[in-house]
Amino acid sequence: MQPDFSARLLNWYDQYGRKNLPWQQQVTPYRVWLSEIMLQQTQVNTVIPYFEKFTQRLPTISALAQASEDEVLHLWTGLGYYARARNLRKSAQLIKANYQGELPAELTALEALPGIGRSTAGAIMALGFHKQATILDGNVKRLLARYFGISGWPGQTAVARALWEKAETLTPDQRVAEYTQAIMDIGATLCTRSKPQCTNCPFKADCSAHQNGNTADLPGKKPKKKMPVKTTYLLLMENSQGELLLEKRPPNGIWPGLWSFPESATDDPATLLGLFQQYGLEAQTPQALATFRHTFTHFHLEITPLQVKCQQTQHQLREANQKIWYDLAQPVEIGLTRPVTRLMTELKLQRDKS
Repeated sequence: MQPDFSARLLNWYDQYGRKNLPWQQQVTPYRVWLSEIMLQQTQVNTVIPYFEKFTQRLPTISALAQASEDEVLHLWTGLGYYARARNLRKSAQLIKANYQGELPAELTALEALPGIGRSTAGAIMALGFHKQATILDGNVKRLLARYFGISGWPGQTAVARALWEKAETLTPDQRVAEYTQAIMDIGATLCTRSKPQCTNCPFKADCSAHQNGNTADLPGKKPKKKMPVKTTYLLLMENSQGELLLEKRPPNGIWPGLWSFPESATDDPATLLGLFQQYGLEAQTPQALATFRHTFTHFHLEITPLQVKCQQTQHQLREANQKIWYDLAQPVEIGLTRPVTRLMTELKLQRDKS
């Protein structure tokens, strides 16, 4: 089955596969690694502008290793899952220290680096070094689960093991880079999560899910859990120059290391007054803006922004290295949380109208 499967897949790829993505040009292991990390849980069209900007600013592993955390997080702002960016930078520093600034061309060494799992290591080996290696990203899991009729959620150990066994058996020794790109492409463009284009698929004749009419059931879905809902208030404190107060979040918890508006667990006036005094500010009565929801992996966060005009400010903020006044007209390049970028966009529109 292996030669037939790979031959059909490669024939499809030669005709229909994607060959003009930015990371497919001037291919290096670094560009492959960066693209694979960015593409985790993120659509190709979303990734493209981030990849291009990132590689323009940080074209090599050495440049990434030397960059500040703020610079890396700034380039990642809006892409989400910021642990990916922090792990990229940590890995780059380790690669510079231990591998002369070049990614190691060995699976176990790659998997030992922060943020690089088994499938990502396989992709770097196949696409970056043209060495025989196997991948099993979400697109491949879906394709193989349907083709072989493997039921169950791929997050379960037994299901994942079965999918890995199939993936390793099918991966050819020749044209491994093209095969790797092809099996991702066909999952992303034909064997999609909903409304798969089975009529255009080279595997429709012997695909178990297509033959049995159960493509919608495979792969199995993750068991649903009720997501808890938490609440918070973000303080949009604006000084007389129209600048907004931001503070750097701690290294642990949500949005670690990113810059965000100061936060309060309540809108109680006495509590807020104490917070303003803590920041060394005298403020007018806060004005509540529309509440919105931001969803994390394990919970929903209901955010209510409180717009606050500061009447006076101390000459220096307390703990000034962790707090800055941010000018919307002349923004500094720092990593911002997604709710902050959303609110800043709304504030710009508000100011433009006034």
